Amino acid sequence: MDLVYWPVIGLARTVFFAQGLRFTVTGTEHVPRKGGAVMAINHTGYLDFTYAGYAALPARRLVRFMAKESVFAHPVSGPVMRGMKHIPVDRTAGAAAYRKAVDALRGGEIVGVYPEATISRSFELKEFKPGAARMAQEAEVPILPTVILGAQRVWTKGQPKNMGRSNTPIYISVGEPMTVTPHEDPVEATARLKAAMAAQLDALWAAYPPIPESEAHFIPAVRGGKAPTQEEADVIHRADAEKRREAARVKAEQAAQAAQTAQSGQPLKKKRFRG
Repeated sequence: MDLVYWPVIGLARTVFFAQGLRFTVTGTEHVPRKGGAVMAINHTGYLDFTYAGYAALPARRLVRFMAKESVFAHPVSGPVMRGMKHIPVDRTAGAAAYRKAVDALRGGEIVGVYPEATISRSFELKEFKPGAARMAQEAEVPILPTVILGAQRVWTKGQPKNMGRSNTPIYISVGEPMTVTPHEDPVEATARLKAAMAAQLDALWAAYPPIPESEAHFIPAVRGGKAPTQEEADVIHRADAEKRREAARVKAEQAAQAAQTAQSGQPLKKKRFRG
């Protein structure tokens, strides 16, 4: 029984309707009616998982997404994520999440993953990590190449979100299931997966309605838009990663200082600010 997931889907559909999102979904026949599968999804916006999950509904399937652990630690989203049986990922200890995902696949679940790991600011496919292929190979389940176009126009990194009524077209393509054979190199399988998803993305761009000039920043530079090039996006990504590392370092230092102070029994000295 999924007492949390289905009501959340009902709420999401209400939000989609209020936003005027216009969905065009192809390939839903490829989603298995039963049994495990890895749904590999391109990553251009924060709400990709809701749209990918929407594509599985005609098959009456629910997708268990792998998501960063901080989402599960939040007092509001945490209980919901756990209730929907999504899989937390601690990036410092990814092996545990990998095992949970493989177990879920073997148990007949569809597990949603982002081979790019992070949002692509260029809105083109970034380098793929081989985790999806390794999971599919170990669990002996197919991969569902899934591509979304339009999510970046709703909410993405570095741009104001547009959660109001936008009438944005959301195009979703679920490709033919891909099998990773027992002796295939997961890196080679990952290259096949990326090639399949690149072809799907090209087809979606060819069919997608023209995006107005005012939103040219949502169009990849390689397609004549004003989004960062992949090289520029990589520079931004590295800068963001460095900021996160520095913030984590400062937080760890503060925690260590607090622990040391507590152990010594000395009260923390409050800094006086002048202004």
